[in-house]
Amino acid sequence: MAPNATVYKAELQISDMDRHYYATHGLTLAQHPSETPERLMARLLAFSLFAGDSLAFGKGLSTDTEPDLWSKAMTGVITQWIELGQPDEARIRKACGRAEQVVVVNYQGRASATWWDRTGGALGRLGNVSVVDLPTDQVEATTALLERTMRLNCLIQDHHLQLMNAGHSVTIEPRWRLDARA
Repeated sequence: MAPNATVYKAELQISDMDRHYYATHGLTLAQHPSETPERLMARLLAFSLFAGDSLAFGKGLSTDTEPDLWSKAMTGVITQWIELGQPDEARIRKACGRAEQVVVVNYQGRASATWWDRTGGALGRLGNVSVVDLPTDQVEATTALLERTMRLNCLIQDHHLQLMNAGHSVTIEPRWRLDARA
């Protein structure tokens, strides 16, 4: 955990109708001092989209050797490596060599489009990379759900994600630029 990090606790109940995954996760999210609320919620949304029994938060901003989220098999093999934002191509190539599947989750609108224009062609040739965009305005809307202790429900159906608590609900419509999951 980063020094002077703000710690958030979340009970996240996921009902993923698309993948038939249903579970409740007790999560601790450490917000790095330089991390925005939007990025913190983008991490939570990425967790929701790719949730599984072995998915965990990495050290993220505080280290270059770990992704924002990852899954490891019991053998230590990295099965999924998830980056947020616009990582450089060299970092993604290195991740492809270390993990079975690499996912880049963008949430920054125009900057994401510029990044894709610059790196999309090269990423498509890697074979095990997926890229998904989360609309900026929808990610910003999720910050209304942000509390130090949260109880959230996440419903994923027909490739849409709905994140809600007792008082608010936000619908996220992910856009897949590249999908190597199949």
